[in-house]
Amino acid sequence: MFWQTSRRMLSLETPLLMAILNVTPDSFSDGGRFASVDAAIDRAKEMIDEGADIIDIGGESTRPGSERVSDEVEIDRVVPVIAAITSCFDIPVSIDTSKSEVAKAAVNAGAEIINDISGLRFDERIAEVAAAHNTGLVLMHSRGRFETMHSQPPVDDIFAVVSEDFDRAIIIAAKHGVQPANIALDIGIGFGKTLEQNLELIAKLDRLVHEYSSCPVLVGTSRKSFIGKILGDKPANERLTGSLASAAIAVWNGAKIVRVHDVKDTVEMVKMIGAIKANA
Repeated sequence: MFWQTSRRMLSLETPLLMAILNVTPDSFSDGGRFASVDAAIDRAKEMIDEGADIIDIGGESTRPGSERVSDEVEIDRVVPVIAAITSCFDIPVSIDTSKSEVAKAAVNAGAEIINDISGLRFDERIAEVAAAHNTGLVLMHSRGRFETMHSQPPVDDIFAVVSEDFDRAIIIAAKHGVQPANIALDIGIGFGKTLEQNLELIAKLDRLVHEYSSCPVLVGTSRKSFIGKILGDKPANERLTGSLASAAIAVWNGAKIVRVHDVKDTVEMVKMIGAIKANA
């Protein structure tokens, strides 16, 4: 299996590591640390040296309680960083946005993947940008508006809801000309799900992997609040073991892309899982 981006075909023979680089002042884990271009380039180099396959750049925090920023603010945050990283390094860059104008500016600056947390619910025109440039497109499951994504009432059957939303997003993407080979699906851990539903999605991920066998499934659990709750209310910077454990089970159950903060540790974990699976 391969994942097509605007610049290359990414092999999915082993899971890809999508490294998180937030250039926002208020992200839940690393807000403000990499807001300058120089700091972002240094962090990108560090993650590449540790084994990152993709760098996912975000200019708008989606943590609980965060507020939307304008297209102009988001573009001002991400475009200089994307341009600098793509000029310095030969690594796929992803833009984490749910706004088509931001996606367009990011792609013009060098991004080759669009990572949309709304799965085309907030701005369907993202699919037009993806199709026009042949970018990779991550369609994530979430519920509610931007302001209410983290406060949705529970649903009875989370797998049915996720599948229904994936089907909707894939149809919209295809309507705008996005090719199947460009699409990846993100189960949206932490977005509109109870703690137990987050755990269930990871534990039974193989159900969705088999149902959507033509699309790589992405899982992002890194440092999220459900881990902190399980481990006794640990803060984000003390959730490495829980992040690795949850990502390991996701990879074992078929995840082809994992979105992470801690690259080196995750690279070693994925390598270990590959060695075990090869002898299963």
